Amino acid sequence: MRASPAPRSSPAAEADAAPSGAGGRPAPGRRRVALITGASSGIGAAVASRLAAGGRWDLLLNGRDEERLGAVADRTGGAALPMDLASPEGCRKLAEAALTRSDRVDALVAAAGLGWAGAYTDMTPAVVNRLVSVNVSAVLHLVNLMLPHMVARGSGRLVLLGSVAGRFGVRGEAAYAATKGALIPFAESLRYELRGTGVHVCLVQPGPVDTPFFAHRHTPYTRSWPRPVSAGRVAAAVEDALAGRRDEITVPRWLGAPGRIQGLAPHLFRRLATRFG
Repeated sequence: MRASPAPRSSPAAEADAAPSGAGGRPAPGRRRVALITGASSGIGAAVASRLAAGGRWDLLLNGRDEERLGAVADRTGGAALPMDLASPEGCRKLAEAALTRSDRVDALVAAAGLGWAGAYTDMTPAVVNRLVSVNVSAVLHLVNLMLPHMVARGSGRLVLLGSVAGRFGVRGEAAYAATKGALIPFAESLRYELRGTGVHVCLVQPGPVDTPFFAHRHTPYTRSWPRPVSAGRVAAAVEDALAGRRDEITVPRWLGAPGRIQGLAPHLFRRLATRFG
């Protein structure tokens, strides 16, 4: 098992001893701490690289693949916290490890996710449970564990990685779309609840992304439209979510249009979706 790197002496580490600023925000000169799940590959790894390049964040990186996670940690200067999030116990252990490693977590980027494609009648109960556990339950559990600390400090960021599949559904991806769709009302409900607390929630909804995701689900992406975007493009959206006040970001932006059509003309949307997939 690859051990997490030992704490290093750095200006950011020395700043940890400094008091927080007003409203629970980090004192001037202190870098914020981001916990990124799914950081061993794909979007999570791209987010880690993007934030590391900016030099404003200390990174706590979670993933299941210890070797790949360690490589990302070495490349970005982050701390590797390998953990399987498919159970509440795994989520609890990750939260404890993150708060032990750092006295605070300023942002949670929930990028871990699993996919599956094919007829829903071909899915086994075990596969359904795994998708729900990682794509939905892990997000809810981690937010439940990290959010009280953010509210108590009066500041924090929750960035949830959804999918446009969860907004309007995709043929052959019913279970995956359902798990990502669950994050939409979750994020919206949290926004009402957290109004005035200093904690902001943003849902990032990419379309298909050029990552190992499709290989891991054992079904390649074969549609000619929409074309997959790079993981780096989604990582840029996550960085914007951490810096701004937007509630939702769709990547690419034009993929937000089908959802609006669905809301205004659902029958037309279904005919188009049936024809074009």
